[in-house]
Amino acid sequence: MTELPMFPLGAVLLPGEELPLRIFEPRYRRLVEHCLATDGRFGVVLIERGSEVGGGDVRTDVGTVAQIDRYVRRMGGEFTLVCRGTERIRVRSWLPEDPYPLAEAEPWPDEVQPAVDLIPLLGKRDEIERLAAQLARRDGAKPRRWPKLKLPENPVERSYFLARALPLSDADRHRALAAPGPADRIRLLTDALDDVIASLRFRLQ
Repeated sequence: MTELPMFPLGAVLLPGEELPLRIFEPRYRRLVEHCLATDGRFGVVLIERGSEVGGGDVRTDVGTVAQIDRYVRRMGGEFTLVCRGTERIRVRSWLPEDPYPLAEAEPWPDEVQPAVDLIPLLGKRDEIERLAAQLARRDGAKPRRWPKLKLPENPVERSYFLARALPLSDADRHRALAAPGPADRIRLLTDALDDVIASLRFRLQ
C-alpha cells in the first residue's frame, strides 16, 4: 500500500497507453510539481459521475499508474504532459484532498489464467472493419485502413494491447481494466464488440 497523488479523468487509461494532458487547474499544477520533484508517478481513475474540474466527482476504485515521460512548463504555470500508463492499481481509501487528490493504493497484478481463443475476437474486429468501410463509402468518404495487429507474446500485455486497439466505449475499457486476468479480459472484449457491430449495422439500415 502506498500514498499516491491521483488524477481523476473522464476517460480510462490502460497500461501501455500514452496519455497527453494539459494541466491548468491550480491543484493539479501542484500535483505535477510534486511528481516532477519525486518519481514522476501519479494514479489515474475514471470519473463515474461529475466533472474533471472543480471536484465533487464520483470515482472508480480501479485505475492505472501514469508515468510522466515528457513535459513543458507553460507561461502562467500551466503544464503540457505526455504520460504513459504502467501498472494497474486498486484504490483502498481516498485521503483528504489537500492540496490535490490523494489515495492509498496498491498494485493489482493480473491473475494467471489459461489461454483463451482469440479467433472469435479477431473475427469480430474484421467484421467491424468491413462494416465501417461500408458506412464510409455510403457517406462518400474513403474507408480508413486499419493497421495489422502485432500481438505481444505475453498474455497480459496482449490483452491490454487489444483493449487499447479496439473501438470500445470508456465503460467497456474500464471493465477490461478491472477484469481479473487476461483470459477474462479477452472474453469481455469479445462480447463488447457485439455492441459495436450492432451499432454499425443499425447505422447502415
